[in-house]
Amino acid sequence: MLGFSHFRLISSKIYFLCFLVGSGWSKMRWVACILRCSMLLMLLGLASILANASPIKNDFGHCERVVKKWAFSSLDQEVKEDRHTLQDLLFFLHVPRTGGRTYFHCFLKKLYSKSLECPRSYDKLRFDPRKPKCRLLVTHDDYSMMSKLPNHRTSVVTILRNPVDRVFSTYEFSVEVAARFLVHPNLTSATQMAGRLRAKMRGVSTLDIWPWKYLVPWMREDLFARRDARRQKGSDDTKSSGSYDMNEIFMPLHEYINTPMAHDIVHNGATFQVAGLTNNSYLAESHEVRHCVQKYKILGEHVLQVAKKRLDNMLYVGLTEEHKESATMFANVVGAQVISQRRASAMSLENVANENSEQNSLLSDSEFENDDHQNSSVDHNASQVASTENGEATKQNMTVEKLMEAYEVCISNLRKEQGRRRTASLKRISPAKFSKEGRRQVPEVVLQQIKSLNSLDLELYKYAEDIFAKQHKHTMEKLFAIIENLFT
Repeated sequence: MLGFSHFRLISSKIYFLCFLVGSGWSKMRWVACILRCSMLLMLLGLASILANASPIKNDFGHCERVVKKWAFSSLDQEVKEDRHTLQDLLFFLHVPRTGGRTYFHCFLKKLYSKSLECPRSYDKLRFDPRKPKCRLLVTHDDYSMMSKLPNHRTSVVTILRNPVDRVFSTYEFSVEVAARFLVHPNLTSATQMAGRLRAKMRGVSTLDIWPWKYLVPWMREDLFARRDARRQKGSDDTKSSGSYDMNEIFMPLHEYINTPMAHDIVHNGATFQVAGLTNNSYLAESHEVRHCVQKYKILGEHVLQVAKKRLDNMLYVGLTEEHKESATMFANVVGAQVISQRRASAMSLENVANENSEQNSLLSDSEFENDDHQNSSVDHNASQVASTENGEATKQNMTVEKLMEAYEVCISNLRKEQGRRRTASLKRISPAKFSKEGRRQVPEVVLQQIKSLNSLDLELYKYAEDIFAKQHKHTMEKLFAIIENLFT
């Protein structure tokens, strides 16, 4: 590949050669030699330009083909005949920092018993398919999880959040959780202790869950590095321009949003998760598609179309900002159908138990007197199964009204607990205090940069708002119709 210095060297040698060889030439012949040399240089220059441009053009062309092929294949699979009806398996695609944990604890755990949850669904990164009859899958895994599920028997629900607020919340939570480790004298001690605790725990650690398994250790390392730097200076005095720009204590927001980590995991994270293209994807081509889109922004439109289509086919799409309306709609759209399914299942089990009881009664009066013990055992087991499943499935005769009442109590307790944990964590990085007021003090240039870096998420969120408005209108019309029927 020829550079400018190479051209200057070659041209000087060619002109010098013409001068030596053409010392006895006529003026016209000498000029002709110079012109030929100039033409040669121009051709060399053009060849160099084409050689330099070719890899870029070819790379874009390759990326365009890869992204379009994935998008075409994905859109071709998105066919849902009755997306408004709850299927056998409910897949809650939990986009981080949207309030999904609240829905899991305050809605879904009250609708589904532990025995109906898919193993390691919420707790671990990878899906464990060893329990084929599970009914609830709640996970931070992306939409590529559907490649492991029975597509036609699975309903998907999710919640989206304003992308700017979600970036703020992701940043705050990363700092908050990482700050808990500052009780240790150094990073080595913190890392070793975390490893030992995780090995002993039967439950789940935040460090086991995507994307926190990447973001928290990264932020933890940064926190310890900055604390060590302050100690070396021999002073804990800090200067800051607010809680989001405390450079001496933790990574400022404006620095955070420009890191490779944030670019790969945080920015446009909701779109990539709904599209199934996160760095946690099950699809082999996901990483190449994601990196192509991150490199060539114009290709993002293909990913956006796939994500929009998937939202269209979901049973429910909630909005964090419309908290009250979203919760009410979830209870009436999802909760009501789960309750109905569980009641039907309980009635079916009860009928099976009654049939077994009748058969055992007939057998006890027949010639098979020696099988009395065996038959009574079958009867007992069937009744026990029916009783257990009935109790678990109906969750104490749950109704939509009781579900909403339980939700309100649960969310109040959760918020108090979360508030206590946040306060304790932030004490370790005092005087930092994350709040809505603090967010409003972040410079406009940083806010605009966040919007620019999350252009796909902004578009997807607008689309989700339209879906939510239509769902909300449809739900309200159904409720009003039910109320009218009660009084007619």
